[in-house]
Amino acid sequence: MRLDSKVAFVTGAASGIGKRIAQVYAEAGAAVAVADLNPQGAEAVAAELRRQRTRAIAVGVDVTNEAAVDAAIARTVAELGGLDVLVSNAGIQIVAPLAEFSFADWKKLLAVHLDGAFLTARAAMRRMIASGRGGSMIFMGSVHSKEASVLKAPYVTAKHGLAGLTKVIAKEGAAHGIRANLICPGFVRTPLVDKQIPEQAKALGISEQEVIKNVMLKETVDGEFTTVDDVAQVALLFAAFPSNALTGQSIVVSHGWFMQ
Repeated sequence: MRLDSKVAFVTGAASGIGKRIAQVYAEAGAAVAVADLNPQGAEAVAAELRRQRTRAIAVGVDVTNEAAVDAAIARTVAELGGLDVLVSNAGIQIVAPLAEFSFADWKKLLAVHLDGAFLTARAAMRRMIASGRGGSMIFMGSVHSKEASVLKAPYVTAKHGLAGLTKVIAKEGAAHGIRANLICPGFVRTPLVDKQIPEQAKALGISEQEVIKNVMLKETVDGEFTTVDDVAQVALLFAAFPSNALTGQSIVVSHGWFMQ
């Protein structure tokens, strides 16, 4: 599937899943705005893509800041010539029992996942409607968009919320040729997940290896982590799909952890 002449804006793209999506999109012919809270990391990825003869820019942006998001999307349109694909991937994780969860951490996590998705989607939708050429919005959910786990109250809440936002955008965007879909990965071995392993081990009173085997991968069919490339290939499918038939949907990429 190809993205020739398309422009993609990918948040959380300095590392992990977002970085791999940016790379796969570039390989498929897209111009890419590599957006991240870490401007140095974003520039490193954009520079790598430019060395491969991809049109790419680095955009430092806090997705919870309304003005910053609007400016980032405007810059992308001005420098790359439009906007066809949004990947709302930026995310954080904070793990603790609900009874011990601070309100500040609750608000921080929801702000990144939900406020960030709303602000980037709104800015992108305005540009896609104005251009008249439609587009594709892709949100990074999780298996936790479908079910729950202990220690993750705000994360599970946010990921469920993204499922609802995706469906609303699919309905509102239909008249403008804008599709919206949700990717729901299982555990992917990224820095975000690596950070969780010792945190969960401490909270649950078990070893880190037990966290991996008996918590993270217990429900998979093969005991394997999902890879960043697994997720990026689904992101390519959603971005390049040739019609509005595939909208308002979610695909779980989890080695069978959750089966719809």
